[in-house]
Amino acid sequence: MYAVKNLLLFILICCFKISNAQTTPPAHDTNTVTVDDRLFTKVEVEAEFPGGVGAWQKFLTKTLNGDVPANNGAPAGMYPAVVKFIVGRDGTISDLAAETHFGYGMEEEVSRTIKKSGRWTPAYQNGKPVNAYRRQPVTFLVTSDGFEITTKVPYALFAGTDNEISVTVEKVKPEDLQVTISKGTIKQTAEGKYIVKVTAPGRVIIELYNTKKDKKIGAASFEVKPATPNN
Repeated sequence: MYAVKNLLLFILICCFKISNAQTTPPAHDTNTVTVDDRLFTKVEVEAEFPGGVGAWQKFLTKTLNGDVPANNGAPAGMYPAVVKFIVGRDGTISDLAAETHFGYGMEEEVSRTIKKSGRWTPAYQNGKPVNAYRRQPVTFLVTSDGFEITTKVPYALFAGTDNEISVTVEKVKPEDLQVTISKGTIKQTAEGKYIVKVTAPGRVIIELYNTKKDKKIGAASFEVKPATPNN
């Protein structure tokens, strides 16, 4: 198992106390479809931000506010938000649409950042500039002070199998800790050790409570992935 706190150095561009975002170069859709108004989803030369991938990464790091989900109360978790948009043959950005719906301002923040990027170098097909789709993934990571939930794959569970997790909470006695899950079952096996079982892929919320003070400690969101032979 890998503790979430050990993951931060590998996936964050910069380090914020509560949350940040990892950005990756935009990717085109895999479907080969051309519509009547010559809007392409696959082209010979992709549209790109002036200066290329390196310049785009710098722009995202400078412009995107990775603290947005934490500031809006998102549970701890890893959220791969995706926004699709069109780069026109004149380089203008239009028709931004969220492909994910995590909420807490994430997709809106990615869209806001893309809108501020100005004109791009358009895509080319048959040697001519064309209108083309692009997709921008941004992974937001929200962490929380005071507790840690450790899983085999950070912020991920697997459907239809026993998922071993560890829960560590500061300043709360083990006998005063209650752990619940929004879907599926969770069973304590030892102090700080639990087995989680969820039947279908999706997302679940694990919540922690201090029963002595009748107070919620915090919550974390986990992606439930399909089970594989290696789980």
